Amino acid sequence: MPKFTWNIDPIITHIGGFPLRWYSLLFVGVFLGGYALLNWQIRRGGGDEEEAGDFIVYGVLGVLVGARLGHVLFYDLDKALADPMWIFKIWTGGLASHGAVIGLAIAMYVFCKRRRIPFLEGADRFTFSGALGATLVRIGNFFNSEIVGKKTDQSWGVQFPRYDEDPISYRYPTQLFEAAIGIFVLVALLVFDRALGKEKRPRGAMISFWFAVYFPLRFIIEFFKEPQVFQGAKLDMGQYLSIPGALLGVIGLYWSFKRRIPAGWYEEYDPNREPRKAGDPDVDAQFAPGKRKKKKKKGSKKAKKKVAAASTEAAPSTSSKDTESSASGDAPESEKPAPDATPGDLEPQPK
Repeated sequence: MPKFTWNIDPIITHIGGFPLRWYSLLFVGVFLGGYALLNWQIRRGGGDEEEAGDFIVYGVLGVLVGARLGHVLFYDLDKALADPMWIFKIWTGGLASHGAVIGLAIAMYVFCKRRRIPFLEGADRFTFSGALGATLVRIGNFFNSEIVGKKTDQSWGVQFPRYDEDPISYRYPTQLFEAAIGIFVLVALLVFDRALGKEKRPRGAMISFWFAVYFPLRFIIEFFKEPQVFQGAKLDMGQYLSIPGALLGVIGLYWSFKRRIPAGWYEEYDPNREPRKAGDPDVDAQFAPGKRKKKKKKGSKKAKKKVAAASTEAAPSTSSKDTESSASGDAPESEKPAPDATPGDLEPQPK
């Protein structure tokens, strides 16, 4: 990559005195694009369209709260202890991607729990949205000249005048490296999904694949980034946080392909039922992949007409007098109970 200087103003314009930033605009793209991808996955699995929209509320809270608390706990705990109110000043910057992943996982768990959807099913459906989000957020970091790379030879790299006081410093554009990782993971997910037969894939395979690919690549990129916590150490905080994610991905892939639970956006099994067993025809018929339990309809008009016609043919012929009585709402005299009849005697009397 040829050397160049990145000095774009992170503020696009002002609207009513409020600054509109590139980062904010890209964050909107994260939620809108994430919703579109999640909706595609849920609908393809047999879910309802409004369910993806419902998750947006959970997702926004999960990302913002998780990313902020993650930054506080992992990168700036001393500053938070010195000024607790700074924790709530989210507009000043300070969001951690690892914290966002944890926040999204909690949000997805709560969302799936309330709808009785298996957690791994929801996580699988969200992987495409997560890859898009990882891409756009890093592009936003590039616009903000933040989370920069280490200094490199002046003939190669990018100048960040908004970050460096020394204008001749060139750095690795690690934000773009991580954005490229996000694009690669998104494409890899599409290929992996198709290779597994889309809805024939085992549950848990997609989220495990996401972790197994993204976090090792993220671990490597950290070597080129400016240390954020452990200055002069061999590994930085981002690498320590990536190790558990990579391990979870590998273990999850093994578990998923060993269990081979069919994918499908349907409700969890009744806890009183026996655990699902592969090849169980009763369970497979009731919880087929891509189908959810639906409320039984009372019956179609056509079926009601057939029942009414059959009743008319089977009913005995009545006299005109009985017909008139029936039309007026009164039962025929022969079918009226005796005045002193008890509840046990209320049976049709022989003519």
